[in-house]
Amino acid sequence: MFAVRIHGRGGQGAVTAAELLSVAAFGEGRHAQAFPTFGSERTGAPVVAFCRIDDRPIRLREPITDPDALIVQDPTLLHQVDLFAGLGPEGHLVLNTSSTVEALGLSELVRRLRPDRVVTVPATEIARRHLGRPVPNVPLLGAFAALTGQVSVGAVCDAVRDRFGGELAEGNVAAALAGHEHVRAMLGRTVGRSLSQSSRRSADA
Repeated sequence: MFAVRIHGRGGQGAVTAAELLSVAAFGEGRHAQAFPTFGSERTGAPVVAFCRIDDRPIRLREPITDPDALIVQDPTLLHQVDLFAGLGPEGHLVLNTSSTVEALGLSELVRRLRPDRVVTVPATEIARRHLGRPVPNVPLLGAFAALTGQVSVGAVCDAVRDRFGGELAEGNVAAALAGHEHVRAMLGRTVGRSLSQSSRRSADA
């Protein structure tokens, strides 16, 4: 089972993101479950949503405390709540930011994760460009698909088209593809740096 926890604020589409992710997984023949945890919070209040993906029926119903992946839709939450609780050293992290993890004060956290499993994505800017609105959820799903391989970006786009219609659907599809390509390029640079460092170590030896 692959467990995903999504942190955002009211109005950013965290709940919709979890639902779209579950639909994308279902569309590829897998079992999936999505649900939020929030009360009557106003727009802008912290919201957490969950998604589980598995090849077998899912019977768990409790919130996810030990996620395999975290999607953080709003970087202002980073130092307000314990976002990273339960995320192990093999976990995946997708952050909506145009800053570096160092600039966000997350260097210590990232050092305990694999560098090829941590990505930053300017999802709000991508959404503004393709939708005219600062809603980062769908670009982050495209990024998640590229980082984890748990669903394809094609399945994400199909789920988006099922949920929305017309120009809104196509704008979201373009945003998902942009998030996906951003992460593919970022991971390519990470692999290139790792190979370069390995070559230098071999030469020094």
